[in-house]
Amino acid sequence: MRWTLMAAIAASVLVSACAPTLRNAPVGISANPPIQWRTRLAVTAPVDAEWWQGFGDPRLTALVEKAQANNPDVRLAAARVEEARATERGSRGLLLPALGVGVEGAARREVSPFGQGQNSLVAQPAFRASYELDLFGRNAARVDAAEANVAASVANEEAARLSVTAATATGYITLLALDARLVVLEETVTARQQALKFARDRAEVGYTSQLELRQAEAEYQATVQLIPQIRAQIDRQENALSVLTGELPGAIERGGTLYDLVMFAPPATLPSELLRRRPDVASAEYRIAAADAQMRAARAQFMPSVNLGATAGVALSDLLADPISVWSLGGSVLAPIFQGGRLTAQLDAATAQRDQAAWAYRSTVLTAFREVEDRMTVLVNLAQQEAALQAQRVAVADALRHASNRYRAGYTAYIEQVDAQRALLSVDLSLIQTKADELSTLVGLYQAVGGAPGTGGVAISPEQSGK
Repeated sequence: MRWTLMAAIAASVLVSACAPTLRNAPVGISANPPIQWRTRLAVTAPVDAEWWQGFGDPRLTALVEKAQANNPDVRLAAARVEEARATERGSRGLLLPALGVGVEGAARREVSPFGQGQNSLVAQPAFRASYELDLFGRNAARVDAAEANVAASVANEEAARLSVTAATATGYITLLALDARLVVLEETVTARQQALKFARDRAEVGYTSQLELRQAEAEYQATVQLIPQIRAQIDRQENALSVLTGELPGAIERGGTLYDLVMFAPPATLPSELLRRRPDVASAEYRIAAADAQMRAARAQFMPSVNLGATAGVALSDLLADPISVWSLGGSVLAPIFQGGRLTAQLDAATAQRDQAAWAYRSTVLTAFREVEDRMTVLVNLAQQEAALQAQRVAVADALRHASNRYRAGYTAYIEQVDAQRALLSVDLSLIQTKADELSTLVGLYQAVGGAPGTGGVAISPEQSGK
């Protein structure tokens, strides 16, 4: 029997020589990082694992931690990790023998050798063992694919947590910006209410025309109608933040104002470090490894399968004086000869899936570099824009003061004061938006660099994935 099995295995090896060869990964999927970033930041700082605490707002920190713990997308990603780990544990069972125990029993009525009917009770408890020799690595490739899928799922969970963290911080900044806009509008309403009263008093005594009075009324109402819009936006933003933290829509407690948030230093990272920080890049890389393992498993389908089996048991019957031991030991070799092109199609599909994963990796890498560069250049230019807006506000506020004094003294028409009021309101709202954009861009930059160092991790390079 030993020589027969060895001959079968030798024949299997000869058959395996006819299996198709694996195709290497597409050329050009790797992306070499630049030596330095296109945009240079004047001041940077090492990335803190809990960088959102740098804003100095305890309510923002509490919201982020709550979102990380309760957000449905994060919980869903964690459940997918558990599913991938369970699948990986199941695939490892392919490398181990299968053991089983069972009992067969029956009540029979048969014809005896003497031509008479006889009744009997029989039972045969047995222990069975089977094992597939993984000579060509098919099961090992499936285990490799499952391990890579686990790593990709873990990276996806980190990416989901990072995305939710950034969305929560940005949402809170947007909420404070809406609060600041509401304050500016309420102050503007108060100022225009005073201007309206002054215009009405002058119109009543005949010092001014009804035109100026109606202009003052129109400007006052134009500002008043903006307040309900802002309040509705505030309620909607609070609802969005509540849902982001896994709660029902409701009010959000503030820890301060928009200008209380600290504009801390942006993250310091090198282009060569980016690919090891970003969890989405790590996930895409693990997907290449998983697809490559699936491709190797598909090729192994062309190889013969070698199975060993053993059975041992005892035959029991009321017709026997003593139990009789029974056993069997054997093996089988099955090699595919004709499958109607099914195996070739499966290998081609697995190869195409590997190529898709490879190009998806390159797309993810290019997107990662673009996001960092975009946020860096926006951050630099927003700082310059804010400085220009501050200088413009000083000039516009002084122009409004002069226009108000000239109007009260009767030197100019009310339209000059209206123009100055409009300009000041526009600049104030632009300053708030610029400040919010600057803080949100800082959040986006921390998200773009992948959060804390080593968040994603990398285990395999794409050049090695097409082995």
